[in-house]
Amino acid sequence: MKSPASERQTEHGLGEDQPFISHLMELRDRLLHMVVAILLVFLVLFPFANEIYTFVAEPIRAQLPEGSQMIATQVASPFLTPFKLALVVAVFIAMPYILYQFWAFVAPGLYTHEKRLAMPLLASSIVLFYLGMVFAYFVVFPLVFGFFTSVTPDGVAQMPDIAFYLEFVLKLFFAFGIAFEIPIATVLLVAVGATTPERLRKKRPYVIVGVFVAGMLLTPPDVVSQTLLAIPMWLLFEVGILASRYFRKDVDDAADDEDDADDLYFDPDPDSGPGGSGGTARSPAPGAKSGGDTLVGGDIDGADLHEPGRFRPMTDEEMEAELDAIEAEEADEADAEPASAPVADHVEALIRRANEFRADGSIPAARALLYRVLEDGDEDQRNVARNILADLDRG
Repeated sequence: MKSPASERQTEHGLGEDQPFISHLMELRDRLLHMVVAILLVFLVLFPFANEIYTFVAEPIRAQLPEGSQMIATQVASPFLTPFKLALVVAVFIAMPYILYQFWAFVAPGLYTHEKRLAMPLLASSIVLFYLGMVFAYFVVFPLVFGFFTSVTPDGVAQMPDIAFYLEFVLKLFFAFGIAFEIPIATVLLVAVGATTPERLRKKRPYVIVGVFVAGMLLTPPDVVSQTLLAIPMWLLFEVGILASRYFRKDVDDAADDEDDADDLYFDPDPDSGPGGSGGTARSPAPGAKSGGDTLVGGDIDGADLHEPGRFRPMTDEEMEAELDAIEAEEADEADAEPASAPVADHVEALIRRANEFRADGSIPAARALLYRVLEDGDEDQRNVARNILADLDRG
């Protein structure tokens, strides 16, 4: 027997492999767009490659002793080094467009509250990466190169190689750019539930030791550059804790409706309940807790789900027991009455309830009811359910 998802794919004329292939084709197109964007920026920058290298080398050139200069120890270095730098700068400049392409690829699979979280994080990650590079160029480089020049032994002429210098500064650019992403990583860890701001605060001593170890590994072997990387990493960790408290509250509030809809079962009988507006509370299933702390069915209409003592999401075991009780009750009704009319009314009620969930933005709950329609409904009702599911997929 085909699953509702497979039946929906068959309805749209899609085989099992076609959706995967279509995703690969979309990924290929977006990767091509990234490459084209980088090449276009590189073609604009390449005529100015030597000027760009001169700008990047200015921090060390300003610290060289009088009469010293940079040298090229390899034959092709005067051409390849500015060429490489122009290509890396093109990637940095095109980074917002590259990240946008990745975002456009994964966004259709995200919930609304996840999109609201991802957009500010995406923009913040770009800004923080650029800030890390700016901090390295204007703050770290002058101090580091000044330190190296001051400790040069007597009788040693300091003449840095242009290729080795580029490799050195690119390493520092990436190190500081990634280090400045610590607030984003902290927010993501809290958002996915891996930790909490309170736990992170308790681990502050370990984080301080860790950032100094990271500074030692990511920077040249000197105390100055290690400290200049470790201290901003620690401060950014503190900023991440503060930001994660705000984002966690925002995501929890946005996801409440979807989570509540997934954990509750509504009786789809439209003629029952207060005012006939849909839904009556069924008696607790065997194994389910009774009392005023759980709302199901019609009790949810007009009730405050977050009122203390009034709402508790059902566990998986309670949900299974509730569904078993519902199926048993429906089977008894089917034995006592003609089958066609109750079943048709039941399926129509499922469709109406799914539309209500859809209008409220509770997409997972709407899908669950529509899959029930695909199993229990007649041909016309299944067609209606397929059309609604197709609209949800497009949305």
